[in-house]
Amino acid sequence: MHCPACNSAETKVVDSRMSGDGMSIRRRRECERCGHRFSTLESLEILELAVVKRDGSRQPYSREKMEAGLRRALEKRPITADDFRKLVNLIERDVQKLKSDEVTSKEIGEIVMHRLQQFDKIAYIRFASVYRSFEDVKTFERELKRLMAPVRKPKAKAVKKKR
Repeated sequence: MHCPACNSAETKVVDSRMSGDGMSIRRRRECERCGHRFSTLESLEILELAVVKRDGSRQPYSREKMEAGLRRALEKRPITADDFRKLVNLIERDVQKLKSDEVTSKEIGEIVMHRLQQFDKIAYIRFASVYRSFEDVKTFERELKRLMAPVRKPKAKAVKKKR
């Protein structure tokens, strides 16, 4: 790691801390040449993952593409950079849980929608309207109703006592 102040490669780690979500490590560093202190963030990176598109073509996984779609859906929503980073990490963790070196764009889209639905319902509707290609207001309305429906809990069965 090069010092941002003097560009020296001679830096040492002063302190390391795991982030709250456990998906990255924040390191406090000090330049041994000029004494400048700075922080770095080390996070997991998905490598060697091919995304199979709808037309059958394959592309390498791009975190930037996924982030761009999320940013559009979350535009003007009240989220912090830290919350955004956590969301991206959760989505990538879910992709990694598939344990495959090939994943379809549909699978990634469904994971993103699942996480957005929990994270921000407005962003979820925005993303879903593009991802699922809502063609009319009725489709949009059906998705809104589904989203707003109360979650039903299964009823507990009454246990009869034997006499």
